[in-house]
Amino acid sequence: MTVTPQTDEARPGDALVRAGGVVFIVGAVATLATMAPLFLDVDPFPSYAWAVCMLMGVGFAISAAGVLRSASAQRRAAKASQGS
Repeated sequence: MTVTPQTDEARPGDALVRAGGVVFIVGAVATLATMAPLFLDVDPFPSYAWAVCMLMGVGFAISAAGVLRSASAQRRAAKASQGS
């Protein structure tokens, strides 16, 4: 079993995971805001507000791309260390 050293430097994909998390949270807040009028018996928001809710899925996809990029970089580093 190999141990991954813990460093403070950014690895490939870290920025994508962070950005995806921020986009996901913005989408989650938008979802809560657009669903609230349905329960509070007030006028619903216009359709473009509902489109902002789709940022949850976009943020998830961005984070998944960051995880895949990180895994790919770790796999390449493992192959390089085995070859030498």
